[in-house]
Amino acid sequence: MTSYLAATATVGNPAANIAIFALFVVVTMVVVIRASRSNASAADYFTGGRGFSGPQNGVAIAGDYLSAASFLGIAGAIAVYGYDGFLYSIGFLVAWLVALLLVAEMLRNTGKFTMADVLSFRLKQGPVRTAAALTTLAVSLFYLLAQMAGAGGLVALLLDIKSKSGQAVVIAVVGILMIVYVLVGGMKGTTWVQIIKAVLLITGAAFMTVVVLSKFGFNLSEILGSAQQKVSEATTKGVASRDVLAPGAQYGGSGTSKLNFLSLGLALVLGTAGLPHVLMRFYTVPTAKEARRSVVWAIGLIGAFYLFTLVLGYGAAAIVGPDTILGAAGGQNSAAPLLAFELGGVLLLGIISAVAFATILAVVAGLTITASASFAHDIYAGVIKRGKVDEAKQVQVSRITAVVVGVIAIGLGILANGQNIAFLVALAFAVAASANLPTILFSLFWKRFNTTGALFSMYGGLISTIVLIVFSPAVSGSKSAMLPKLDFDWFPLSNPGIVSIPLAFLLGVIGTFVGKSDEDPVKAAEMEVRSLTGVGAEKAVAH
Repeated sequence: MTSYLAATATVGNPAANIAIFALFVVVTMVVVIRASRSNASAADYFTGGRGFSGPQNGVAIAGDYLSAASFLGIAGAIAVYGYDGFLYSIGFLVAWLVALLLVAEMLRNTGKFTMADVLSFRLKQGPVRTAAALTTLAVSLFYLLAQMAGAGGLVALLLDIKSKSGQAVVIAVVGILMIVYVLVGGMKGTTWVQIIKAVLLITGAAFMTVVVLSKFGFNLSEILGSAQQKVSEATTKGVASRDVLAPGAQYGGSGTSKLNFLSLGLALVLGTAGLPHVLMRFYTVPTAKEARRSVVWAIGLIGAFYLFTLVLGYGAAAIVGPDTILGAAGGQNSAAPLLAFELGGVLLLGIISAVAFATILAVVAGLTITASASFAHDIYAGVIKRGKVDEAKQVQVSRITAVVVGVIAIGLGILANGQNIAFLVALAFAVAASANLPTILFSLFWKRFNTTGALFSMYGGLISTIVLIVFSPAVSGSKSAMLPKLDFDWFPLSNPGIVSIPLAFLLGVIGTFVGKSDEDPVKAAEMEVRSLTGVGAEKAVAH
């Protein structure tokens, strides 16, 4: 997967690629520094002072959500697997309807800075905040794992870095840049980086889509036919036999494979509504109406982008070919950069690669500030200090946590280098859908729900998901696993969602009936009124 074909060893101009990367870093760093000047309080640092409009936040959400998995991983999966690869796009997009209809507005009305504010609103603060912060850290680390792996593969291709040690250095540099963005700019600086990156990414993908379509007379059928012909001519083992226009190239065949796809789809559709770094974005707008508007904007932008990935993926298969893609450094993840090189030479490759690099930086910055804010606000301020801590200390603890999370992410990213990043992100979605979503829905919609139910659901969902991932083919037992030389994969599915998500819902119900009722009728009524109407939310924010 990481061997080079002769043709791909000289993709682009490493010096030009570095120059474009450096230009983006300099421009965004200037923006971050300017934004940081107005960070006067914890609300400014954690939520950007709630000063972003719905459309601005919608673009930022698109920037946060359209990660390296969306651009590099999905385009690569479509190029190699066709129809089955596009199912990632469908799952990621449909998931937004769940977020819009069930959680976006209610979370904005009920919370303050983090997801734990909502979950602990009418339950016992200490244990629930601790559990919510731990699930937030777990989801953030899994997501960071994917972004770091994407950085390694992308820069390996562009800078002609063949050794694993060289790619590890690249991943470390990305991690350091990410830490600097968060330390300096907080949520406000991070949001502007995400807005810039979203505009660049969607514009770049739209331009490439138009160029690909123009090469085939704006006839999508021509692209699909050429892609199938190129795949049938491939010499890479197993690729030539695939029908990339029909289901089953990746998830067909055995019953286990089909079950694996069902499990993946469940995680993708339900995971978004439990992603802490996406949920935290709802707190950066001033009203619930703006929260709704931001999700509508996000759905429009994200939907358009995923339509572009269909053309880019099949276009890469037709123009570049699966042999070249799988033979390049970064494997499947190199499909979009290689397509850019074929379409526009060194310049377009450099620009698109800088956009992909920007994508990684923006998303990891958003994840890092979410993880660090959750620890500082929920565990340090809420549990350890029991609310008796000043805002400056909270921000200081958040910054220290950002450094720790960054270092851990660098180590895990080096370990995951070479994996398909769309698949790695799907694991983060499985953790989010299992550990967070059941408790969020029960807290918002079930009056009888109690602290025991919340702890059963969160810890049960988190532990079951991680255990099943560790003992799955994703970690050991195959050549494409993270630890290919080891073999302890007793759980047959690569994505555990079909087991862990229903289990987490069930544990929430069992815990509620087994545990002692700790419901406060006044708090429950206040939460219901506030979540549905927003009355009282602004007062809570002010305090």
